[in-house]
Amino acid sequence: MISIDPKNIETAKLQGYLQSSVGPRPIAFASTIGVDGIPNLSPFSFFNVFSANPPILIFSPARRVRDNSIKHTLINAEATREVVINVVNYDIVQQTSLASTEYAEGVNEFLKSGLTPIPSDLVKPYRVKESPVQFECKVNEIIALGTEGGAGNLVICEVLKIHIDESVLDENGAIDQHKIDLVSRLGQNWYSRSNQGLFEVPKPLVTLGIGVDAIPNFIKESPVFNGNHLGMLGNIEALPTTEEVSIFVQQNFAVKGVLSSDDQEKVHLEARKYLDNDDVLSAWKVLLAQKK
Repeated sequence: MISIDPKNIETAKLQGYLQSSVGPRPIAFASTIGVDGIPNLSPFSFFNVFSANPPILIFSPARRVRDNSIKHTLINAEATREVVINVVNYDIVQQTSLASTEYAEGVNEFLKSGLTPIPSDLVKPYRVKESPVQFECKVNEIIALGTEGGAGNLVICEVLKIHIDESVLDENGAIDQHKIDLVSRLGQNWYSRSNQGLFEVPKPLVTLGIGVDAIPNFIKESPVFNGNHLGMLGNIEALPTTEEVSIFVQQNFAVKGVLSSDDQEKVHLEARKYLDNDDVLSAWKVLLAQKK
């Protein structure tokens, strides 16, 4: 067994050990709004429920390890003292991951993730329509845990109103854990699905994904693709070139046959096969070949 003194290890490596050993952790998909009225949406896995009376949720937007900067969510929570915490289930996990991308200030993550903002009743930040449970909260207190990169900031939220999708309730009006299908966070790229176990979602942190808003409508409006598929398609830094698409088609006889059918649904189903095998680049090549 190795023994580690936290003071004698790089913060990034220490964070990796903590996140990989303390889990699975629930995800707070926090919606805030800036003083300029621009919405912000970002997930945080340093999160849990801590009290029922009063109802208290706490999440922690940590200072970035790489440059000690703070996140827009924290800035907004400090300024407006309001937040909506949306829970994350499997149906929106790819879009939630895409929303964690470090987009520039002023970029609306609702647009980038392709999720739907709906008005709250008691606070200004929007709720995520696709989330099965949404908590409208006021921020009671923010406790800074340090001043260096990696230091957390406890955002103590009091729940003012809860919205629950009836589709996740059982016959007694309680939340059915199979129906809600929650996901949680572990270390590295790993997530856990409550009723099925581990799966991976690549981190969209190194580069900026083009976003769901950049996906052509003929793809976004296709019944073949769900929110997770769109989230995967939006989490790519750049589209393949025309030359790359042509080479791919020429080397793949099955794809060439599907494209020759001139059946859009068949083409989309072919692209979905690649997405279901985590091959986003090939899926885009199929779709762009069809567009040609």
